[in-house]
Amino acid sequence: MRLLAADGSSPRVWRPLLEAFGDAEAVVSLPREKLESAGVDATTIARLETPDDGRIESWQRWLDESHHRLVTIDDPVFPRYLAEIADAPLALWVDGSNVEMLSYPQLAIVGSRNPTRGGSDTAETFAHYLSDRGLVITSGLAQGIDTASHIGALKGTAGTIAVLGNGPDRLYPQSNAELAAHIVEHGLVISEFPPGTPPRPYHFPKRNRIIAGLTLGTLVIEAARQSGSLITARYAGEFGREVFAVPGSIHNPLAKGCHALIRDGAKLVDDAVDVLLEIAPQLATATQPSSESARSERCVGSLTEQQPYSELLDALGFEPIGIGSLAERVGLTTAELSSMLLVLELEGLVEALPGGRYARLSQRNQ
Repeated sequence: MRLLAADGSSPRVWRPLLEAFGDAEAVVSLPREKLESAGVDATTIARLETPDDGRIESWQRWLDESHHRLVTIDDPVFPRYLAEIADAPLALWVDGSNVEMLSYPQLAIVGSRNPTRGGSDTAETFAHYLSDRGLVITSGLAQGIDTASHIGALKGTAGTIAVLGNGPDRLYPQSNAELAAHIVEHGLVISEFPPGTPPRPYHFPKRNRIIAGLTLGTLVIEAARQSGSLITARYAGEFGREVFAVPGSIHNPLAKGCHALIRDGAKLVDDAVDVLLEIAPQLATATQPSSESARSERCVGSLTEQQPYSELLDALGFEPIGIGSLAERVGLTTAELSSMLLVLELEGLVEALPGGRYARLSQRNQ
């Protein structure tokens, strides 16, 4: 934690040092000359040499509480999509019991803090549908579209991740305290800012880069021309991720930002399935089971020829079954299973039924 307590330098400065010297302990032990030559500023070096022990102790007290964790960039559960961006954070402060969610496929849904009723309903409906199909919905816990997205995702299977622009111990906005408690119970609340960090205006663009970096794509629902949601979308485009936007009335000022995104190349979305169709190829490769045996059996060809999918189809059968029971039958997590079922559904091999049940379709030869 000494490295995090030093602050001051961009993650871009620290990552080459971490890769060259192995771990944070080795980096903080480097002589001043090596740190200076690597671009670490004098103030940061001074903080490394005389760490703020009180600050570090307060962080440790937070970590000692249940479901609190610090996930560093070299941790196996650190999200690989986030690690790919050039200025990925050195660590994430995580509140929630299922830290593995960080590695699940995610979609960002963001938008206006003061949406129309229709915009809120769209966000909640889309988030619920996409969560039921294996996508963790990631957003910023702000009022408006963020709130509706988290609520919708909590109704689904995969759940939600809230990314904060302040420390994980300082809830903002306070009006979402109850929602945040539900997210901690059924998802994750995360931040790159350590405990004790208050919300600041300049923190939120950094927060937005985390949202975009975690996800396969960003969906914008209602955004004015100067909306912070457009910052998230811009980051997504820079990271090579998909950008989606829901159009609206030309008379609605909250549609102007979405229309601008569409003009600039974002994919127009008027149904949640549009998102699935675009990212299905990524899900087919990014959400395979994590076992070595499953990875070794991946091959080119139809899904029914790939062992993880063929075994899932065999286990599924033609009688409807709940996703929880199916997960136990095949030995996969609910999130892994939901994503694979989504791919099979888009291929016309599986049918999603009410009540979170699935059945194999009989009208195709498999």
